[in-house]
Amino acid sequence: MSEAVIAQRGPYVADVEAGKDYYWCRCGRSNNQPFCDGSHAATDFTPHKFTAETTTKVYFCGCKHTGNVPMCDGTHKNV
Repeated sequence: MSEAVIAQRGPYVADVEAGKDYYWCRCGRSNNQPFCDGSHAATDFTPHKFTAETTTKVYFCGCKHTGNVPMCDGTHKNV
């Protein structure tokens, strides 16, 4: 099993649009963080589809170890 790369020790703040799909990078290898760019191809990871319910600002996990996928839950403080 592949291990996720810690892309950032903190959340990625992003503006999302209601009804739009976003694909959160689970592997940490994307050059388009926090979103998937296909870099997971050589790993066991797949992106996580997130559909925004409202137009707002969200905090996507940067360490890739959250227990609340795909949102930051503060786990980066312990990894």
